[in-house]
Amino acid sequence: MKSLQLIIKRLFDFMFSLILLIILFPLFLLISILIKLDSKGEVFFKQERAGLNGKPFMIYKFRTMVKNAEKIGDGYYTGENDPRITKVGNLLRKTSLDELPQLINILKGEMSIIGPRPTLMYQVEKYDEFQKKRLLMKPGVTGLAQVNGRNSLSWPERIKYDVQYVENWSLWLDIKIFFRTFLVVLKGEGVYAEKEKFIIKDKNEL
Repeated sequence: MKSLQLIIKRLFDFMFSLILLIILFPLFLLISILIKLDSKGEVFFKQERAGLNGKPFMIYKFRTMVKNAEKIGDGYYTGENDPRITKVGNLLRKTSLDELPQLINILKGEMSIIGPRPTLMYQVEKYDEFQKKRLLMKPGVTGLAQVNGRNSLSWPERIKYDVQYVENWSLWLDIKIFFRTFLVVLKGEGVYAEKEKFIIKDKNEL
């Protein structure tokens, strides 16, 4: 039964992402133009993340920060009033439109609509056996942690929700998370993380 549900999940991911990419092409074009007019740099932000079973892949997002932002300021941490965020980028983050290019990752089979958020490879290297369980499902655009606090959660809380998702996964759970995501986005909840909850210094902080 689980195998059949996984097949259905992949078919839905493929069709959903393909249809949305076609329908939203004009929006992609508009956002791309606004990003280029707003600041120098590429339209897309690309970064290596951990996928299924920890396999690395390149994630796509619309660029929301100035060029080479990770080399200045607080590195990978982004606060609500971070001066590196562009005007267009601020709007994209608040509406979650910056995540739209991940439809490409879903179409390629690297991600799913629902699943644990893909993290940086250095974070995965710090995982213990319990935390590694979150890698047993494809990473998603949204997930159980995202509808229960999103970036306001600490890393241990996020991982706890992700493992709970993996251990109790079903299509029905995906459906509930899918519709709850719309409420979270509309309310603009948990867009930014508190700095002390974001930075990981050692395994004990995961």
